[in-house]
Amino acid sequence: MAENYPSYLKLLESGELASRAEEAFNSLSSCKLCPHECGVNRLKGEIGYCKTDNQAVVASYGAHFGEERPLVGKKGSGTVFFSSCNMRCVYCQNYDISQKVVGSPVTPEILAFLFLELQQQGCHNINLVTPSHVVPFILKGLLLAASEGLKIPIVYNSSGYDSLNTLKLLHNIVDIYMPDFKYFDKDIAKKLSKVENYPEVAKTAIKEMHGQVGDLVIDDNGVAKRGLLLRHLVLPGDLASTKEVMLFIANSISKNTYVNLMDQYRPCGQAHKYPPLDRPITPEEYAKALQAAKEAGLTRFDS
Repeated sequence: MAENYPSYLKLLESGELASRAEEAFNSLSSCKLCPHECGVNRLKGEIGYCKTDNQAVVASYGAHFGEERPLVGKKGSGTVFFSSCNMRCVYCQNYDISQKVVGSPVTPEILAFLFLELQQQGCHNINLVTPSHVVPFILKGLLLAASEGLKIPIVYNSSGYDSLNTLKLLHNIVDIYMPDFKYFDKDIAKKLSKVENYPEVAKTAIKEMHGQVGDLVIDDNGVAKRGLLLRHLVLPGDLASTKEVMLFIANSISKNTYVNLMDQYRPCGQAHKYPPLDRPITPEEYAKALQAAKEAGLTRFDS
């Protein structure tokens, strides 16, 4: 098998992909997929923090050209937006999708169809947006799709609020991890996203992700094949503690980390109730954030 094949194809051949999918699905009987560890029986329709029971809900899917350059390439990133979330960010740019259950429940068979359709359209990857609470359904769908010819990389596009045990289930299944690192201050995390332990969870999760896939590898066509791509949204008033986040990435992950230092914050959701989130960031705030990243020793930035 060619070395540039997605790693999940090797697990498909060995039977390990089927075993992982079954293990993940069975875990829904006492769900601890994410750090909330609700313990509800989702197989029987019980609802935990994520508001999702025994089926994933897809809000939308399609070729997306607004993602990072190495994901988009020439034909787009094959995004699948899952409804609901295991965080409650008051300013979420997809507030209606993340805070509600909007969209259509899908079986693993339908997920497999979506993955294969995106590949047929020429997308460079399958980009799973907000996947943390629906990993078992994703794995079931991936198993079916891979058996029918899926062979493009899997992107795990999460908030960074991910369980270490769940990430270990994804080892050699996910090719590209794209987590957020939202905050460095637990009090800010609790106030703005309702998860006080976010910084420590994200640090552990991102270390695990990088340990699995390493720094981002980009081919001669500028398309990502494997590795870690990290997002950080610059917030007004430095609520995200950008300097500290950048120092952590440089010193505890890798100075070669590919970072999207995002400047597109705009007030959404309930942001108007939480000043200074009621305004966009200023050019000066972004320039300060970019300077902090460079001073930390980071050099690979998405533009």
